[in-house]
Amino acid sequence: MDIIIKEVRNQKDLKTFVKVPFGILRGSPNWVPPLIHDEMETFDPKKNPAYENADSRLFIAYRNNLPVGRIAAILSRAANRKYGTRNLRFGWLDAIEEEPVFRALLGAVEAWAGELGMETITGPHGFVDFDPNGMLVEGFDKLCTQSGNYNPPYYPAMVEKCGFRKEIDYVEFLTTVPTRMGIPAKLLNLADRVMERGKFRLIDFRNKKHLMQRAPELFHLLDETFEEIYGAVPLTPRQIDYYVKKYIPYIDKELIKVVVNEKDEMIGFMITMPSLSRALQKAGGKLFPFGWIPIMRALRHNDVVEFMLAGVRKSYRGQGVDLLMVIELGKTLHKKGFRVAESNQELETNTKVQAQWKYFNPVQHKRRRIFKKQIVRP
Repeated sequence: MDIIIKEVRNQKDLKTFVKVPFGILRGSPNWVPPLIHDEMETFDPKKNPAYENADSRLFIAYRNNLPVGRIAAILSRAANRKYGTRNLRFGWLDAIEEEPVFRALLGAVEAWAGELGMETITGPHGFVDFDPNGMLVEGFDKLCTQSGNYNPPYYPAMVEKCGFRKEIDYVEFLTTVPTRMGIPAKLLNLADRVMERGKFRLIDFRNKKHLMQRAPELFHLLDETFEEIYGAVPLTPRQIDYYVKKYIPYIDKELIKVVVNEKDEMIGFMITMPSLSRALQKAGGKLFPFGWIPIMRALRHNDVVEFMLAGVRKSYRGQGVDLLMVIELGKTLHKKGFRVAESNQELETNTKVQAQWKYFNPVQHKRRRIFKKQIVRP
């Protein structure tokens, strides 16, 4: 039977779109299902402030009236302004192992790109860096992180058959958490000298209210430090407020390390949180009626931690700010009983962030890829 592509037009269609990977990937032991409510909100222009600077069209592939694939096409005006490009993004690509399905889905994106006068298509991307980025090309036998996305080995092969080629890769690392005694004395002494010489200070958040008060400043610093990274899109004030309220209340204040200068200005940050991957698998995409139980349990009792975001203000790089945060975080992780630390995706070219992992003896165990295709005009 022929593949039919339908665009999402209403809430019922959107729910079908969101649930497509549940049918395709459910049997994979390494797939981590997202929360359906969160995915629905991501594509709601009334709730997701990313739509202030972006448009999207969502497509579902059907055969015999059954969904066999999906894809999101995203026009990021913010990204095109920043990089001076005429590019259309694709993301949230999932499909059964059949080339015609991939061709139909990517063809729908390419058709819209042609209508818009775009010159290139890249992906998988999200609206912003907090969305899943990149397609897994190595590490298919590893459990997905809560912030990443999983795909079987046939996905990249199918995308390449549709004329896409590598644009850039992300890498991910795994390491054991050092014990307090495992941190070399020379590094502890160096950290003391860095602190004294730079008149730096690590913030000790008194409580969650204190953390929430300073969270907007943290996200402004995040936006500044990510400015030069491939694909990063600047955040609007509304987006910063949205992400502060969405994420910060659920993060342990002790697992956020922030360095300030003598003027009490934030100059570096490192955000980690317990891995929710296994808990999200148990939840199966739903918080209620019982999905919240394994998630709350994982937040309180866990031996795996994920590095979410990190950055140092440009004018303070090379002064040991990252060392201060890594050492302090190592002490906290050991105290809290974490054994394993895992990074989320980091661009293969982002050597500054990767250098922070050297203190943890990292092992690269996953690789994700952004693909690109030139638009052929008739």
